[in-house]
Amino acid sequence: MPKFPADAPNRKVIKALQALGFRLVREGNHIAMVRANPDGTSTPLTMPNHPTLKSSTLRTILTQANISRDEFLAAYEAAR
Repeated sequence: MPKFPADAPNRKVIKALQALGFRLVREGNHIAMVRANPDGTSTPLTMPNHPTLKSSTLRTILTQANISRDEFLAAYEAAR
């Protein structure tokens, strides 16, 4: 299993989240994304707009968005 990124580049995280079904809604001091779920609900996600994200911040974002670590790492490794 790949290691969880310590200082993940912002753009690579966004690409990984887009691969998981999130779409970019707004970008300012924070980045707002949303995912439409099969049951008709939506999952919002907000993250700071920093050049890199610390692993603790990234883990919190994934927990709030209901994304498993393995699911994210697979999408993160595929994003280039």
